[in-house]
Amino acid sequence: MSKKEHIFVIHRHEAKRLHWDLRLEMDGVLKSWAVPKEPPRERGVKRLAIMVEDHPLEYANFQGIIPEGHYGAGKVEIWDKGTYKPIEVTDKKIVFQLNGEKLKGEYILLRYEKSGENHWLFFKK
Repeated sequence: MSKKEHIFVIHRHEAKRLHWDLRLEMDGVLKSWAVPKEPPRERGVKRLAIMVEDHPLEYANFQGIIPEGHYGAGKVEIWDKGTYKPIEVTDKKIVFQLNGEKLKGEYILLRYEKSGENHWLFFKK
């Protein structure tokens, strides 16, 4: 992955349970994590982030209602959006600089070793 800036978006998603979807542009798609609590704005706050399926880049601009009977049914709105610059990307750790409207600064996604490959911690460095 190049060190140039890429897009990111965080959707506030009122599905069965309210959560936030962190989406980072990588390899031509939006890599996505469901975050059960509001994303951290300050250091020392760690959030669970569960990796979910990739989304097409066009989904970065989506806001609206996913109809009942469809996966993820409920209201989706853009909570934050901007660019990010990858600093370190491995299978177990992603360090990146966010430049959004709400979130700014260096953030880390760190894979839980013992909880399965889909469980990550999301926090501000």
